[in-house]
Amino acid sequence: MKTLVRMIPLLFLLLAAACGTEEDETSGEASGSEGDGGSGAEETRTVEHAMGETEIEGTPEKVVTLYQGANDTAAALGIEPIGIVESWTEQPVYKYLRDDLEGTEIVGQETQPNLEKIAEMDPDVIISTITRHEDIYEDLSAIAPTVVGQEVYEWKETLGLMGRTLDMQDEADQLLADYNERVDTFKEKMGDELPMEASITNFRADHARIFYMGFAGRVLDDAGFERPEGHANPDEWGIKLSSKESIPEADAEVIFNFNSGTETEQIEQTYEEWTSHPLWQELEAVQNDQVHMVKEETWNAGGGVIAANRMVDDLYEIFDVEEE
Repeated sequence: MKTLVRMIPLLFLLLAAACGTEEDETSGEASGSEGDGGSGAEETRTVEHAMGETEIEGTPEKVVTLYQGANDTAAALGIEPIGIVESWTEQPVYKYLRDDLEGTEIVGQETQPNLEKIAEMDPDVIISTITRHEDIYEDLSAIAPTVVGQEVYEWKETLGLMGRTLDMQDEADQLLADYNERVDTFKEKMGDELPMEASITNFRADHARIFYMGFAGRVLDDAGFERPEGHANPDEWGIKLSSKESIPEADAEVIFNFNSGTETEQIEQTYEEWTSHPLWQELEAVQNDQVHMVKEETWNAGGGVIAANRMVDDLYEIFDVEEE
């Protein structure tokens, strides 16, 4: 009997130890690394970006995006940020994004986000870009974990970065795969018409531009177009044309043109002056009626996966290609 009494406390100790072990195995803090694919609320992931590495805990819910490509990509991923920067035109949000982002609070401009307002929102993560925010990275990081994308026109990099940061890598991969399938189908159906030499021109209130391998240039490259000699420079956004004598630099089989800015009358006047010039009339694309007007918001300013797909929409329509 005495032996049995002495064993009872021992049994309680063993039961308590077993329960403690089970709790440790099921409720301890999870720790992961970038690409683990887990989604536990307490998971910590290390996300590499243009300014280094940032620890992201769990799946961020309160997201602030500080450039147009990140606004676009958030909408594509089905996320409504708590704060976004104002659009360059069609303010405050580009029309093509309004169904997803209209009503989202504006936290300033890309070039000058309102840090005080962002801090008041207490975000879980901030999505920024080295193009605009390199100098304020430390300030942003003091507010919330901040990841930094590369150049604003590197839309695929933005998509990948946000997929890793927001624990949505599978969704980001699928968006990219769907885009790739669309451009592959376009190239297949265009057949021997590609490669075709394409130039991207842009008229503003007081000058004209040629865009190189920025956002639109990269999408055209994916779709099987070639850039004229000197235009396929990945390190330059493009050039400002100093005078109308520079018009021959835009020569190509096809020209895609968009006009930029809010000074509508001045822009239209500049466009008419340049396109009525004899040198413009001598361009191959002009003589073959292959100058196509496109929207700045999707061919340049949007800078995300939705805008890229809208560019592909335009290519299907312009070249009368049916999409399966």
